[in-house]
Amino acid sequence: MPAIRYVAIGDSFTEGMGDELPDGRVRGWADLVAQGWADGTGEQIEYANLAIRGKLIAPIVEQQLEPALALKPTHLSFNGGGNDILRPRADAERIADLFSHVLRRCDEEGVALILLSGANPTVQLPLGSVMRRRGDLLSRVVEQRIADRADVIRALNWFDAELAKPSYWSEDRLHMNPRGHHRVAARLLDALGVPRPAEWWSLPELPSAERLRGAAYYREHVGPWVKRRLTGTSSGDGREPKFGGGWVTVQPL
Repeated sequence: MPAIRYVAIGDSFTEGMGDELPDGRVRGWADLVAQGWADGTGEQIEYANLAIRGKLIAPIVEQQLEPALALKPTHLSFNGGGNDILRPRADAERIADLFSHVLRRCDEEGVALILLSGANPTVQLPLGSVMRRRGDLLSRVVEQRIADRADVIRALNWFDAELAKPSYWSEDRLHMNPRGHHRVAARLLDALGVPRPAEWWSLPELPSAERLRGAAYYREHVGPWVKRRLTGTSSGDGREPKFGGGWVTVQPL
């Protein structure tokens, strides 16, 4: 049995939206970490990813945590709350309670917890300053909860000012592009003490594309998001996790 069995849970950040491959498949930082972990150690890694886009933190914990632990992983990465802070009634303490629950369950199952904060998209977003204050508060509350837990592996991205720049983000301004996902993967592999390609920390900027602005941006990206809020639907409704059927074996390259 491989020494490392890594499962990821979360929302679109962990699913990998914004890092689409030419065949349309979504990759993202967690996939990059799994491959980088195998390459850096020279050993195969068992990997599963149960994350689904659009999920609030409560459904992530309620629907993904126990199936992930049932796989008997050695490591579990967790991120959530990004979709919560887009809503006006986000409660940082309640969200942090769910982080504490995930840590407690990992302790009970003997699983190493990898805790991530999402990258900060708010520089480019409508009402970004409001969401940034919510994200700042949530990040600080969660960090306080784990302040005495040196064993929790941390990859904290929210306060990374470089990662907040537009060149790390996709056209919708809400999901990182491949450059952003590689930077997050580099931070996590560094936290794990695993060698990784030096260039992942800051890949060259992607060829510039015409970014939607004004009414075009609102029509293409903001309008559909508002419609989902009004109808009580989610971009993840009906979706299955991309690697939810059990372990995928990742071989070193």
